[in-house]
Amino acid sequence: MNAPAIRTTCPYCGVGCGVLVERAGEGYAVRGDPDHPANLGRLCSKGAALADTLGLDDRITHARVDGRTAPLATALDTVARRLRAVIDAHGPQAVAFYVSGQLLTEDYYVANKLMKGFIGGGNIDTNSRLCMSSAVAGHKRGFGADAVPGCYEDVELADLVVLAGSNAAWTHPVLFQRLAAAKKARPAMRVVLIDPRRTATAELADLHLALAPGSDAWLFHGLLNHLRRDNAIDWRYLETRVSGFGAALAEVAGLDPARVAEHCALPPADVATFYDWFARTPRTVTLFSQGINQSSSGVDKVNAILNVHLATGRVGLHGASPISLTGQPNAMGGREVGGLANQLAAHMDYTPDDVDRVGRFWRAPAMAQADGLKAVELFEAVRTGRVKALWIMATNPAVSLPEADAVVEALRACEFLVVSDVTARTDTARHAHVLLPAAAWGEKDGTVTNSERRISRQRAFMAPPGEARPDWWLVAEVARRLGHGDTFAYRGPADILREHAALSAFENGGRRVFDIGALAALDDAGYERLAPVQWPLPAGCKTGAQRLFASGGYAHGDGRARMLAAPPRGPALATEASRPLRLNTGRIRDQWHSMTRTGSSARLFAHLDEPYVELNPRDARAAGVEHGGLARLAGGQGELLARVRVTADQPAGSAFVPIHWNDRFCARGRVDALIDAITDPISGQPEFKHAPVALAPYVAAWHGFVMARRPLDCAGHDYWARARGVAHWRHELADTAPCTWVERLRAEFGADGDWIELRDAAAGRHRLALLRDGRVELVAFIERSAAQLPPRAWLAGLFARARLDAAERAGLLAGRPADSAADVGRVVCACFGVGEKTLLAAIAAGAGSVEALGIALKAGSNCGSCVPELTRMLEAR
Repeated sequence: MNAPAIRTTCPYCGVGCGVLVERAGEGYAVRGDPDHPANLGRLCSKGAALADTLGLDDRITHARVDGRTAPLATALDTVARRLRAVIDAHGPQAVAFYVSGQLLTEDYYVANKLMKGFIGGGNIDTNSRLCMSSAVAGHKRGFGADAVPGCYEDVELADLVVLAGSNAAWTHPVLFQRLAAAKKARPAMRVVLIDPRRTATAELADLHLALAPGSDAWLFHGLLNHLRRDNAIDWRYLETRVSGFGAALAEVAGLDPARVAEHCALPPADVATFYDWFARTPRTVTLFSQGINQSSSGVDKVNAILNVHLATGRVGLHGASPISLTGQPNAMGGREVGGLANQLAAHMDYTPDDVDRVGRFWRAPAMAQADGLKAVELFEAVRTGRVKALWIMATNPAVSLPEADAVVEALRACEFLVVSDVTARTDTARHAHVLLPAAAWGEKDGTVTNSERRISRQRAFMAPPGEARPDWWLVAEVARRLGHGDTFAYRGPADILREHAALSAFENGGRRVFDIGALAALDDAGYERLAPVQWPLPAGCKTGAQRLFASGGYAHGDGRARMLAAPPRGPALATEASRPLRLNTGRIRDQWHSMTRTGSSARLFAHLDEPYVELNPRDARAAGVEHGGLARLAGGQGELLARVRVTADQPAGSAFVPIHWNDRFCARGRVDALIDAITDPISGQPEFKHAPVALAPYVAAWHGFVMARRPLDCAGHDYWARARGVAHWRHELADTAPCTWVERLRAEFGADGDWIELRDAAAGRHRLALLRDGRVELVAFIERSAAQLPPRAWLAGLFARARLDAAERAGLLAGRPADSAADVGRVVCACFGVGEKTLLAAIAAGAGSVEALGIALKAGSNCGSCVPELTRMLEAR
């Protein structure tokens, strides 16, 4: 009899989808949990591919000290001893932790407790600083607490959904599919997208406001003024539940649609339409994300959005709320436990009363008294030597922080660096003095909190390999070695959650919105059975609050919300003659962060497999670069090489580069090396969307690619990008130096086998293949220009063959089959591996809708992430 499926939670974005995991032969099968209220059985392409990421190929299973394998106990002794030496010599402020929204709440809680209560410094910050801290500060200024008032159901109930700075179709695909399904059921529902780029999300929008980068605040300030002039303000609500509205309204006076249109570079008619729809639609939800938050004025932009919802009383109502979409699976949980440097646990702050309260609850001997260093300033303090010992957990700041090359310099300079991770192959882990093997998704138990305040369980279904252990356990063991064993004597994650819940209720009395006191009474069996539940969940409650603040009761001392009067500000750095383009960074559909997990899945590389820069045709022509060629981008702090994608979807004057590529998968592809370390003065969140950059063509002597059954060392080349295939690795290559790959491959793979070669020195062409027992082992194609290289999809498919037939062998060095129907083209649907050419053939044969393509080819019928692209292909037919 098969074992029952394990209910757990997806480790990717803040939607927080439920997942069912079952044994399937030697591996596991993953599907969406139909009973989880966040996703109701849906999964995106990344979630659907989770089973592909469970291998141990690159896992670190034992600790390393100074580059040598060591027993875990020895490594932990080393960590404790060296932390103690730094504290004794330089004080607690010389020690720092940098943690992650990839941690579970229990991991986060223990790390925060050790630093702020027992080491005695405030220097613990999280990579959520990079994506959500402006939303946190905006919520606290507006509502008095970091509390999202709405829920996912509101997205389906709304008559108007405004997406601000969010490409939800790719970044929060399951929630986007819920929105798409609601709009299909109620065609009168309207969707507005506010984004300089035309993204996949725009395919659902009734109105796309492609505003000038960084001008969001003018748009929402003008909306507030329009609401006043159109008599759409709920004055009774303001007078009884809101403060500061007089100053806020005075600040926006005079911003009519014409002036807003000028500031935002929008057609005045589009601005007027948006304003009219918002004013006349009581059920309005605004979803906002990184395009708002990642700005030097991100907090003010958040409050500009909250202002229009407060002015109309559309907060916490069915189908009417502002909702911040978190980027990581547990960004919300990290905020709950105080993972940000300027917070204490359980949504408390560095006030004398809160410091005393938390200290008494923890029985802490050395409570931190003030904010610690936020992420950007923390790594600058490491670089300059003020912070001498740093412990990084489950994140890769050498890729993700601005001025990434300076971050690498800081890591190299750090007196003592500890990294807890699942692999040693990250840009950060390679610099560690002590590398601790952490348990991965599927191996650890705990909880996460999604964007709608819903706490869900992650459950283990595999044993950790070797000496890998959960992060909370590693931290608790170091705490014990530092002499704090009595207060870190947790038997398991259930103990930690109970303590966290009890602290949330401690001396609360309804003063703090975050209260999960009911979970303090869970026994171990109750923790194991815990079903998804939203907070607040005070003691005695069985169900949490779906919505907040519908009747007022805000968390400021007077019970009122606050409207903020903050003048709009553009990006901190303007473009200039030497850097005329504005760089925007973001995520793509099928990859996650720095690809530590998704890089293990071949199907997640099938859609977009190289770092790229997206450009408007005008800018491409001006710079002399071509679609499919290579370009060099230079910022104030570094440079990048990337493949060029030319599209009118990208606004003129701007460039877009994904955040995911790093030194493991490419050369010079870390986009954050180009980003200046400019932050919001309140939240400390970096301005990732507005870096001035220069663009120039990269003129290579040759271009090529090598496909082989194992990854090859590409070091030393100007350009290389590595992607995993089903049965091979592909390496895209270019350089200004002469090509020596053919000679190298012959030497590396030996004479054994059947070598096939085509060489035309005059044309700069060299093609090579190796077969063993009729099975292809490698192929290499070298040309003078990238445009001369054949498509890769058909060749990639040959590696899955046990033996090539005569026709396949004949087409091998041509790079294409004799029968063109055998080439499916670039993969569009990652779930079912459906290629572009197959889709176009089906459309030409009469498949006239997404549904028809799903029936014919299954494309778009699973996660739905490819539906916007399918829609565009249908529209272009």
